[in-house]
Amino acid sequence: MSAIPVSGHVVRRRIGGWVSQTLVIVAAVITIIPFIWMLSTALKPSAEVFADPPVLIGSSVEWGNFAKAWNYLPFGRFMLNGLIVAGIGTILVVFTSAMAAYAFSRLKWRGRDGVFLIYLGTLMVPQEVLIVPMFILMRNLGWVNSYQALIIPWAFTAFGTFLLRQFFLTLPDELEEASRIDGASRWTSFTRIILPLATPALGTLAVFTFIGYWNSFLWPLLIVSDVNMATVPLGLNMFLGQTGNQWNLLMAASTISVIPSAIIVIALQRYLVSGIALSGMGGR
Repeated sequence: MSAIPVSGHVVRRRIGGWVSQTLVIVAAVITIIPFIWMLSTALKPSAEVFADPPVLIGSSVEWGNFAKAWNYLPFGRFMLNGLIVAGIGTILVVFTSAMAAYAFSRLKWRGRDGVFLIYLGTLMVPQEVLIVPMFILMRNLGWVNSYQALIIPWAFTAFGTFLLRQFFLTLPDELEEASRIDGASRWTSFTRIILPLATPALGTLAVFTFIGYWNSFLWPLLIVSDVNMATVPLGLNMFLGQTGNQWNLLMAASTISVIPSAIIVIALQRYLVSGIALSGMGGR
């Protein structure tokens, strides 16, 4: 029985698939190496952090470094502050972005597209440009060293509006028109039809927003001077000081700080993938 010949097109597709898989694996390894080294350093004795030559595993595994890092500073307070800021901030961003995206995609009003272009133009303004006027505003409102100063200034984002608008545009108008015929108001159509269908995009925005709030460093550094109001990035920075740099404790604390973001990403992973694909952010 003769073998079935394989066409050149099939061979090229197979080779392309192997090359793509190899590149993905290489990229994944390069991405995960810093996390492996972070965990390795967190488990080393302090004297072996800068051993020459470098070693992945120290002479002993110091699990106690995690407890030391937790107690070295009020790290539990930093984690609580970060969860409050990131949690409330994420809810506000998703809600405000969804309403703005609904207005820009489902409602018809004069000047809508022009206003949307101006709205998108704010994405080109660097955060550093806004820091000084934002700080002056927060000081005048008496919000320095407060949760509202950490949350509210970034609760209205053009990126979230753009992401959700792109998704809302893919929804057929007939669904909303049918609900309107049945007597539903705009708010009812928005909350009971549009939002449930937009769950993937909402989940994607929630992941991006939570990580953004959680990892924010510059703004909390400027607006917070009270240790009890410090967030996780500020707390990590406190392991580096004039009395010496506690590198192994810093890496242990960094490992702990990754856990909430990892949980959010894992929990919303299926929404993250489908949301990026369906909202037009997947490079298509």
